[in-house]
Amino acid sequence: MRLPNVPSGREPDILFIANEHRDRLKTTFLDGPADVVVEIISPESIGRDRGEKFVEYETGGVAEYWLIDPEREQAEFYHLGTDQRYHSMAMGNHGIFRSQGIAGFWLRLEWLWQDPLPKLVDVLRELKVI
Repeated sequence: MRLPNVPSGREPDILFIANEHRDRLKTTFLDGPADVVVEIISPESIGRDRGEKFVEYETGGVAEYWLIDPEREQAEFYHLGTDQRYHSMAMGNHGIFRSQGIAGFWLRLEWLWQDPLPKLVDVLRELKVI
């Protein structure tokens, strides 16, 4: 992902591009910010994900940044405000996060920490995708 005003490209763990921004997709890279970027924090990446990438994604215009820390079983969600700064997004009732960057998408945080993980078909049913 090439970002404006950021000298290096980044390869997020997960990214989402809205249909209206599909023109940013090139053959081998994304030319501009994704609408949502998700980084899965590891002991090796914690400083980079919370430091360098946080600043680069904020400066580069990534509208929503999620930090998922499986070791600590914590998740943080940020949305780019009109002041071009990240602001923490509040969790909804019952541990449900509702994305502003992906219309209609929500996530039950307990799904991330369950052992074993929930079955995909059960999650998709609850999301009313199937």
